[in-house]
Amino acid sequence: MRNWLFLTPLAKAGDLGLLPLRWVTGAFLVWQSHDNIFSAARMEEFVGFLGQFHFPLPELMAPLCVWAQFLCGIAFILGLLTRWAGIVTTFVFIVAVWMVHWPQDFPGWWPALILVFLGILFATLGGGRYALDTRFEPKRNA
Repeated sequence: MRNWLFLTPLAKAGDLGLLPLRWVTGAFLVWQSHDNIFSAARMEEFVGFLGQFHFPLPELMAPLCVWAQFLCGIAFILGLLTRWAGIVTTFVFIVAVWMVHWPQDFPGWWPALILVFLGILFATLGGGRYALDTRFEPKRNA
């Protein structure tokens, strides 16, 4: 009875729940960064955006940020180096919340804040059973 009250059987599908979460998070990161990678004009706009928010060295920070998001997105989609991608995503979006979204109201924070916590989730849980990481990670003793 208690298993059904707390829906304990759903815990067996946790890895299956991580899979679409990784895919949609990764797809979002790739989607929001690809235009800056493939267009010099869009990258220049982003450099200006970072300058407007007083980022140090925006000419360096813009490509670093964009490539970090793009590569983390691919890593999440593949489930490869998922924990590293989670750490990098967490860092990038903590900086985004602090430098860009801080003066906004809570709904303005929401997209970047969710990416902070998704980064923490993937950094701590990894990619799950259906990630490429499982092929390369050392096996833990049971």
